[in-house]
Amino acid sequence: MLLSKERDLTIMASSIPILTFHAVDDRPSVISLSPRVFRRGMGRLHDSGYRTLTLLEAVDCLRQRKTFPVRSFVITFDDGYQTVFDKAFPLLQRYGMSATVFLTVGERRMPNLSHRLPSLQGRSMLSWEEIAEMKRCGIDFGSHTLTHPDLTRLSLERVAIEIQDSKAIIEDALSTPINCFAYPYGRHDHRSREIVKNHFACACSDTLGMINPGSDLYALKRIDAYYLRTDMLFDLMLTRFFPWYVRTRNITRRIRRAFQSSLI
Repeated sequence: MLLSKERDLTIMASSIPILTFHAVDDRPSVISLSPRVFRRGMGRLHDSGYRTLTLLEAVDCLRQRKTFPVRSFVITFDDGYQTVFDKAFPLLQRYGMSATVFLTVGERRMPNLSHRLPSLQGRSMLSWEEIAEMKRCGIDFGSHTLTHPDLTRLSLERVAIEIQDSKAIIEDALSTPINCFAYPYGRHDHRSREIVKNHFACACSDTLGMINPGSDLYALKRIDAYYLRTDMLFDLMLTRFFPWYVRTRNITRRIRRAFQSSLI
């Protein structure tokens, strides 16, 4: 029995999940996670001895070919919905957890603290005042472009503007370097990848999987909250079956996407 436990810990130390959340609300949407499920899930992880790494700490482990701390994971939020501040942030503070929030900032060069990010999906977004408060409390921020486009469908000039200007706006607003990027919809090509590589330390994709020493720093795999949307699914993170579950869901996801592409 002891050998089995040690083997499980070795697996968890060599590959860890980057969790991706969007909106923490009860809307019937693929980007929504129930606040109740989020609250219970974070509490269960904390009580079971799981601790967060920042995204840059995890990337540093990858660069140095170091194993990860046992029972560690990374939290990210895409887009910058107001529910990150209202629903998630208080829990992160309670449990001493870190997170990286990828912001879609719009094209306003000098944002006012009271201004909110441009609305996405008809939802209210974070204000710069809320972003600044989270930063003071240890939350990290990354770029998610200006307007959340599919970068593979833009001209090279526009791709550069979306990536570089979003970084500059956040850095100006927060007076801190912004080193992490997330591709909108997870879509990228060699052009966007090269621009990102020249301006950021890492980039996140939407490819389903866990990160390990062989991970691509500019196409980091993540696990979307959609795959943790019930208490039972969230609890899989506490078991040795979680990596198997992620691999299985990735297979079915790839088959579904390939079928959808064949219909276009």
